Amino acid sequence: MKSESELRSRYNDYTRGVYFIGTTPPKADTPLEDVDQIADKLLERIKDVAIDGLIVYDIQDEDSRTNKPRPFPFKSTHDPRYYSALLKQKTSQPVITYKSIGQADSLSFDDWLTEAWHDFGVREIVLVGSPSAKNKVNLPLADAFRTAVKNDNNFFIGGVTIAERHAKTGNEHERLIEKHEQGCNFFISQAIYNPQETIDILTRYAIECQKRSLKPQRIILTFSPCGSDKTLTFIEWLGVSVPEATSLRILNAKNPLHESIRICCNSLNQILDAVTIYNLPLGLNIESLTNRKDEINGSILLYKLLRSTMDNYLAKHELDMLKNI
Repeated sequence: MKSESELRSRYNDYTRGVYFIGTTPPKADTPLEDVDQIADKLLERIKDVAIDGLIVYDIQDEDSRTNKPRPFPFKSTHDPRYYSALLKQKTSQPVITYKSIGQADSLSFDDWLTEAWHDFGVREIVLVGSPSAKNKVNLPLADAFRTAVKNDNNFFIGGVTIAERHAKTGNEHERLIEKHEQGCNFFISQAIYNPQETIDILTRYAIECQKRSLKPQRIILTFSPCGSDKTLTFIEWLGVSVPEATSLRILNAKNPLHESIRICCNSLNQILDAVTIYNLPLGLNIESLTNRKDEINGSILLYKLLRSTMDNYLAKHELDMLKNI
């Protein structure tokens, strides 16, 4: 069993990765007994893989993020805190819980935090803001971080990093540093299908930290398999950058799911080849964006492959450093 302190300790060990499986709460109209069974099915699938914890997302409608129609209809889910508590109870593993704070205010969010800690046993959170400037924001993300830090309970607080945003604005590395100053201790990326954009932000962040003599925070890289045209459309709708050649490779492959897994493996290799020299503390989060059985199983296979890759890279890098002592 890993306690919260052990998870935080591992975050600070630069020689090791941290590894998670991401999931979403069942739909809100799912009976509680079925929610329990859904959790059991997930845990049965991952029973033979070593993880450092699970990640539970807070799914929002986000209908204002783009003018394009949502590929899958939005349905509200059970409270992520409830599902996190259920998974934590069943696994005795840490569970990181996402919280979308755009429509909250500081008082209601502080109440949410206190309930999360005492009623649901939530200890690790990731705060995300509004996906679109069109949405009315009552609580800016910076204020949400400050509220979480001031809360009476000692949350381990994370944020998100978006390589696509860096490609447009060129300042994502500065946002990461600002979020850390506001209380953020780790970052999770959105799904990666354009490795060069991820290499760009990681490199810029690492160099900026070196310039400022700052300790870089843990960055968890998210990968998600894609087995169909509809799933790929959803990935792109979420704002993930998918190069045209990558999209064509997947959609024209004999087995699109397996091709996407190969692409994700190649992407991680490219990223690690480029950034391992900077000694950034990294991790992995593998998710399935749909409830299709083949894509869920594909995400478990992808987890095994990518974890092995990252472990090998980090071990080789540690050996190289020892040789240079």
